[in-house]
Amino acid sequence: MTMAPRHLLAEALKLPMEERARLARELVKSLDLEEDGEDPAVVQRAWATEIERRARRALRGQSTGKDWDSAIGRIASKLRRK
Repeated sequence: MTMAPRHLLAEALKLPMEERARLARELVKSLDLEEDGEDPAVVQRAWATEIERRARRALRGQSTGKDWDSAIGRIASKLRRK
């Protein structure tokens, strides 16, 4: 028997905070796996490689980066256009 989503949510919200956090992590992880079908360990290694590549470019002066306010403003502007 399957529980209705609203009932399931109501029951989950009764859990202690740590259990709700664990459940939330597992749900998000399941979405990530369904969305791209990638192994989380593979994705994590790919991000680590990309972060290292960007850091090396910044250290060599090949990438100037953006300040936080400019970056957030640009993102907000793009989102408003959608």
